[in-house]
Amino acid sequence: MRNISVAIATYNEEKNLKRCLESIAFWVDEIVIVDGSSTDKTVDIAKDFGAKVVITDNPLNFHINKQKAIDACSREWIFQLDADEVVTVELKKEILSVVKQKNINGYWIPRKNNFLGKFLVKGGQYPDYTLRLYRRGKGRLPCDSVHEQAIVAGRVGYLQNPLLHYPYANFTEYLDHFNRYTDISAQEHKDSELKISLVSFTNYMLTKPIHWFLISFIRHKGFMDGFSGFVFSFFSSLRFPVSYIKYWQNR
Repeated sequence: MRNISVAIATYNEEKNLKRCLESIAFWVDEIVIVDGSSTDKTVDIAKDFGAKVVITDNPLNFHINKQKAIDACSREWIFQLDADEVVTVELKKEILSVVKQKNINGYWIPRKNNFLGKFLVKGGQYPDYTLRLYRRGKGRLPCDSVHEQAIVAGRVGYLQNPLLHYPYANFTEYLDHFNRYTDISAQEHKDSELKISLVSFTNYMLTKPIHWFLISFIRHKGFMDGFSGFVFSFFSSLRFPVSYIKYWQNR
């Protein structure tokens, strides 16, 4: 027994889930999926792989359902995945090796992000470290922000082999995600009672997006990823004004 549970939160992931589960199905002990009441074949696919499925609602902050999946795991180690991620053979071997360690409670994993059919290697997008592997009871998600990382008590280490991430099948799908992320950011502005003023307007409409674009596209050499790198840097910078405008509009 390898003592590894995989925790996944899903919502209408029939296009991605099979590929994800195929990459982990034969070497982990347990697969726990919390599904936000999908209307496609996501749940059927999960059950085909023997996953333990919990069906619930689909909150705007999807980290809530990720944490529910983590809480439902029973093995010593929890490997939290997204349905649009794939574990390579090399990463699998590394994970099976490090879970034998006694003095480390979690591991950061480098991630390669596929955007417009290309894995981004510049623009600050690789290695995109994410804290996904941790001992049960030692790691949790704060469930406060869309961009948050897990919090792990105790010593953490770093793995070398990347997790492959295929978040968007096409640009239309990217825009759907962009809309959801900016909705969440707008809600965060509301929760923090961001004041609408000349200072905040200038910050979110000009300073933050310009700074982000220059950092990602120029300083971190996003231009080396070509057209994909430009589009990613440009639209990433737009999340600041778009979320601000949504917040302003819905106050």
